[in-house]
Amino acid sequence: MPPTPSSELTARQREVLGFVRDHQRYHGHPPTTREIQAHFGFASQTAAVDHLRALARKGALHHHAGKARGHLPALAAALRTSLLEIPLYGTIPAGLPTAAEQEPDRYVSVDAASLGVSARARLFALRVRGDSMTGAHILDGDTVFLTPRDPRPGAIVAALIDGESTLKRFLVQRGRPFLRAENPRYPDLLPATELIIQGVMVGLLRQQPAA
Repeated sequence: MPPTPSSELTARQREVLGFVRDHQRYHGHPPTTREIQAHFGFASQTAAVDHLRALARKGALHHHAGKARGHLPALAAALRTSLLEIPLYGTIPAGLPTAAEQEPDRYVSVDAASLGVSARARLFALRVRGDSMTGAHILDGDTVFLTPRDPRPGAIVAALIDGESTLKRFLVQRGRPFLRAENPRYPDLLPATELIIQGVMVGLLRQQPAA
């Protein structure tokens, strides 16, 4: 069944669908009915279930019975087989740069649709270490996904600055590129000799807190 146009959904249904899509993109999986209940302040999970069933009837969601997270946006469900095996190359500082070499770690399976990229995209992943990018909602322990391409000013990048790697925002002032943290405790970084952009951030996977 093709996705229902948003004009056929009620205002609340559009809000619920938007929350499911944003959660899928941000966390790599859809929210549970309890998380939907908490987000919207519903009196019970039944209200969340009713909205999901209505969205499923209208073709905006696919629902898999018996699963806590058994609902996916129709577009994501259609592309669910487009999984990317993304190499994870250890950690990158979101703090002051470090000269430590990055060692290959493992592969992370991610749905291409959740990152908004093509299944043929060239991507790599790094774990974040530090707090210099908290203003951009990038926290210690998160995993960032990047693609090797030329950055636009304002993009968040993994960069090699004077031989040391870091994750920062790429900016240009008076024709001169530099890196800026998203935490006022950290200074701007201006290259003395070289600035090599290794990748531009296209997505993030939040580190889940311990139970």
